[in-house]
Amino acid sequence: MDLQRITGLTSEQLTDLTAGVHHRLGLLAQPGGRPAVLGLYRSIALAVALHRHNLTQDLAGAIFDVSQATVSRRWDLLRPLIAAELTALIPDPAQITGTSTALVDGTLAPTWDWKTTEGMYSGKHETTGFNLQLAATLSGDIAAVGPTPASGARHDAHAYYASGLYDPLIDSDSILGDKGYQAHADISPTKKPQDGELSQEQEANNAVIDSVRAAVERAVAHLKTWRMLQSRYRAPLSKFPEALAVIIGLYFYTRYFKAYE
Repeated sequence: MDLQRITGLTSEQLTDLTAGVHHRLGLLAQPGGRPAVLGLYRSIALAVALHRHNLTQDLAGAIFDVSQATVSRRWDLLRPLIAAELTALIPDPAQITGTSTALVDGTLAPTWDWKTTEGMYSGKHETTGFNLQLAATLSGDIAAVGPTPASGARHDAHAYYASGLYDPLIDSDSILGDKGYQAHADISPTKKPQDGELSQEQEANNAVIDSVRAAVERAVAHLKTWRMLQSRYRAPLSKFPEALAVIIGLYFYTRYFKAYE
């Protein structure tokens, strides 16, 4: 099995991550007991693959030749440990943006429509999900992702603070957002006044801002190569924050860090 292809991690990165999780977890099977049906190295690969491809647990079990129940147990066991192991590798946004303007935007991570959970429906996207907040550089590199997902019904201006994205960006040179961030970002397009029109200067300024904002839209698309954030999330919503933490950590791990450094 080509684990690099299915996880997006090199063999060195996967080994390094496995060693870190082993330090936190210890042995999968107790000494003298039955051997683990799936070793820790392949279990880490399984957990990463679930996040990268949003596989059903039944399909993941078929790929790794284990039962769906084993996949479920491994995901629940390893998800918080992987997130904790990678947290220290998430850089300060200032290390990525430098003194440049940070671009902010929101995106919806679609979920199943759980009838017991209110406030998840996004009228803008016409589906249920979490509002994720992201900051990017002018060249389209992800600088930060808000670690706390907001409900899909919440406006970007609210989610900007509720997601935890505002605080790490507070020392940025300036923040640029779309019309949803007016009064919350240093730079944003001018809204058309009620029963009025924008001036030519305002329209020209909006066009410039929109052209700059294209970079953060590319960053959003790059984050969503982790399919758990792109295709519909199926697991209980209570597990999503840890899954998001895993994806954020893996993104920066694969983007900026080499194993054994």
